[in-house]
Amino acid sequence: MIEPIWLWGILGLMLVAMEMMNETFYILWFGIAALIVSVCLYFFPELHAGWQFLIFAIFSLGSLAIWKIYYRKSPDLDLKVGQSQGDEVGRIGTIVEAVNRKQNGRIQFAQGVMGSKEWTAISEEELEVGSEAEITAVVGNAMTVKRHIPSH
Repeated sequence: MIEPIWLWGILGLMLVAMEMMNETFYILWFGIAALIVSVCLYFFPELHAGWQFLIFAIFSLGSLAIWKIYYRKSPDLDLKVGQSQGDEVGRIGTIVEAVNRKQNGRIQFAQGVMGSKEWTAISEEELEVGSEAEITAVVGNAMTVKRHIPSH
């Protein structure tokens, strides 16, 4: 049977490796906690399994909580949930329901944008049905758009 020091070490390395592939920073803290338990077992080889799990729980949940408290999101990322920052800005679509500063409209794209071909459009200028518009920002479940001026 494999010694607990090696089990915790292997678990820790596997979790850290998974984090490198995932890049969410959630799994990292559990991997580090498992490695800490492995180090504790190096210094205290007779450490009871209950204490091992308690140390793992304290370090994994504690470090995750501390990270969540001090981690600050970029303000731009809050407007672009679920997409790479700025990937959709500049895409051109066709207005299918008129939009102006007082009334939201609808914009349609030939190819889907973030999984849908039609979105709510918000604009400070008046855009009539059939005109081309360009995405300037993604705000919640709507696209902020402006009139598209083709460059020659």
